Amino acid sequence: MSLLDDFLTRAILAGLGVVLAAAPLGCFVVWRRMAYFGDATAHAAMLGVALALTFNISVIAGVLAVSFIMALTVSLLDGRGLAIDTLLGVMAHSSLAIGLVAVSFIQGARVDLNAYLFGDILAVNRTDVAVIWGGAALVLALLAWRWQALLTATLNPDLAASAGISPLREQVGLSIALALVVGTAIKVVGVLLIVALLLIPAAAARPFARSPEAMALIALGVGALSVTGGIGAAYQFDTPTGPTIVSTAAVIFAVVSLARVLRRA
Repeated sequence: MSLLDDFLTRAILAGLGVVLAAAPLGCFVVWRRMAYFGDATAHAAMLGVALALTFNISVIAGVLAVSFIMALTVSLLDGRGLAIDTLLGVMAHSSLAIGLVAVSFIQGARVDLNAYLFGDILAVNRTDVAVIWGGAALVLALLAWRWQALLTATLNPDLAASAGISPLREQVGLSIALALVVGTAIKVVGVLLIVALLLIPAAAARPFARSPEAMALIALGVGALSVTGGIGAAYQFDTPTGPTIVSTAAVIFAVVSLARVLRRA
């Protein structure tokens, strides 16, 4: 019997695949203060689910398409004189609400909304694992290719522009990577908790990192521990797996923050 025949093994591999992409990307989300941007992209995924079920296509394909459109739209509108936080709020919650309403009108389809909202990592199959790791590989390749340019554009957009680096182009690149993570992570932690898996490991890693690369690696470790510990705890205590993974990450962040406060006292 293959290891991939075991549902727990598939779940752990799926979670680790998501973390592999989410950890370094989450560092940029923290550095650029893009949490609300991530929320807007993730919430739009629900509309992608509705479209996928309506047209009988892959859910991941529908989520990716809508997430790409949302991410690119927000990136292009950013800095155009619009109240971007208000725009993000309107787009995020409108797309989530429209997606939920649209799903309710689909006839003949058995739709488990909880699986899309909070994830169902224990139900992933071999194809899902392959798609998740493929998406992670694409995100890592993009970040490795543009790493220095992304760092420069993040730290000092004016310096980046003078060096011939387009901050808008780098923002669009991050948007594409974010959409890929959202599209592939929906089965792991769901629409509502994807951003938490981006933010919390990176935030927990930040106090210990002395370089951007170190922060990404520490965030990867925190994320991997959250996934394995969360799946183990969910299996032991019969709790929802996606929320338990995020709760484990939150506990790690709380312990790190407490240790930091006590060290300074």
